[in-house]
Formats: sequence, structure tokens, C-alpha cells
Amino acid sequence: MTWLITGGAGYIGAHVARAMTDAGERVVVLDDLSSGVVERLPEGMPLVRGSVLDRGLLDETLARHEISGVVHLAGQKQVGESVEQPLRYYRDNVHGLTVLLEAVVAAGVRNFLFSSSAAVYGVPDVELITEATPCLPINPYGETKLAGEWLVRATGRAHGLSTACLRYFNVAGAGAPELADIGVYNVIPMFFDRLTRGEDPRIFGDDYATPDGTCIRDYIHVADLADAHLTMARKVAGSDSPGDLTVNIGRGEGVSVRELADLVGEVSGLPLSPVVEPRRPGDAAKAVASAALISGELGWEAKRGVREMVESAWEGWCLRHPGAGRH
Repeated sequence: MTWLITGGAGYIGAHVARAMTDAGERVVVLDDLSSGVVERLPEGMPLVRGSVLDRGLLDETLARHEISGVVHLAGQKQVGESVEQPLRYYRDNVHGLTVLLEAVVAAGVRNFLFSSSAAVYGVPDVELITEATPCLPINPYGETKLAGEWLVRATGRAHGLSTACLRYFNVAGAGAPELADIGVYNVIPMFFDRLTRGEDPRIFGDDYATPDGTCIRDYIHVADLADAHLTMARKVAGSDSPGDLTVNIGRGEGVSVRELADLVGEVSGLPLSPVVEPRRPGDAAKAVASAALISGELGWEAKRGVREMVESAWEGWCLRHPGAGRH
């Protein structure tokens, strides 16, 4: 079968595309390249440049490439930006998904994986977040992901699709230096960016009810995340009857922001003295996934630890910032 990966030239999408291709799956990428990078894609992989908002392009792509399954990763994903631009987020993330699903149903595609997020949970006060934890998102980004899940499941039930929603926790690392995250939106590249500029990293709040006072998060290596997509895609495609599976993608282990900062200092070899600033609104003290469901259903478990995430991310950062380690 042939899979269409929307957003497949992005940071996560390129890892998914490579993992599926390396495993022998046929892959076509659809990406508007607003944040994607063509050079991330394996040589010879078909790339359709365009948006999921373009129904005509979707119809043509699904038919021409005889697509039998879709992995939908395209969309907007910055929490702060979603608060400032909710209309853009609902248009791209919800309306775009609607247009894509309309095309999928019309083309008779029967397998659909949706890139969701732990942001659907909001800030639950629990030791481990399970898939049964109430979803109470606190920003437009999380709202659009939850609405997307509803839409995917409803479409699957109504039209006989096999669907899956993957709720990512904090994604980090790189499967190869050239695939590294080039944005400065997530905590590890934010640390790298400030270190590279000779500035101290920032920690937002050190008075939380945690062992060292800083927030605790669950980090997942992007290569493990890509492997989870491959495993889920094969599960969905191999199903005898339509169904839905919603799973957390995490390690089930928490790492504090201060611990992460210390590890960044060790890996980079650069002097690091984090500056503590006030808490950010909406930050939970602790957000750690239970990964028991995906382990039980698919036999999937994360293989890589936080040190490997930081080391691989630093290698990728240095590839694009050759003078990064010279301070």
C-alpha cells in the first residue's frame, strides 16, 4: 500500500517518512514547505507541494498515487501563537483536517492516522496521564487537536475508516543530524539558542511542588515517535474491521527542567547558569504519560533516553551552527 504523509518535510514528518520508507512502505509527502525542508526527504521520495486546504490538489494526489492510508501531521503547533491567532489555528488545524477527510472519504481511503498532542489534557493534577484522563485543553492549539480527534473518530465511524490518534508528549532529539529540529520553540533548542549566543538559558518558575522546584515533563525521542507511527500504521492497515485507537506516545518517565538544563551543559561542554524567571501561565507542575496502552496494544516501547535526545539534538544544532561549541 501507499501512505500519504501530510507535513512530511517537517521535523517530525521527515522522521516518520524515513522510518516508513526504511521499513519498505511506499510513501508520498504533501507539504506546503512553510516550515518543512525538502532536503530532509529521502532521495526520490515523491513530494507534492501544497496545502490540505486545497481540495482539488488532494483529490488529484490521492488518485494519482493510489493512496491507501494517510498519516496527517500538517498543521500549526505553537501554543503561544495559537492564543494570538486562534482563527489561523482553527482554519489550518480543524478546517484543513475537514477538507482532508472529505477527500479521503471520496477517494475510498480506509486508513487514517492523526497527529494529536498531550495538549488535549490541559494541566491535569495526576501522577501519570492516561488516555482516560479528562481532556480539558487550556489554549486554542490544544482545542484544535481535541476537535481534530473528535472529527477523525466520527468520520471513521460514519464511513468505515480504521483510525488512530497519537497524543505526543515532548518530542526531542534527531534520528540524524540533518533531520534535527531547526525551530527555536521547544525547550532543548531554546537552551541551545541562548548558549550559542552566549546567554544563560531561562527556567520559568522554580517554586513548583516538585523535588527541585522546576516543572517535570515526559520527553520522547523523535526517532521513537517515528517508530510508533510505523507500528501504528501497520496495526491500522492490518485490521480486519474499522476501529479507532487513541494512545499516548511517551516514556512514562519525568525529567525536570533543571535536570534537563544540567544535561544540556554536560553535552555541549558550555558553561551554563540558568536564570530563573516567573512562572508562565498554564504550565503544569508535572506532565508525564502512561505508555501502558500502546505497549499493551502494539508491543511498542520507547528505546532512547533523554541523554541520547540531547546528544543527537546538539549534533544537529552544531551542523547548522558550526560555531556553537566555541564559547
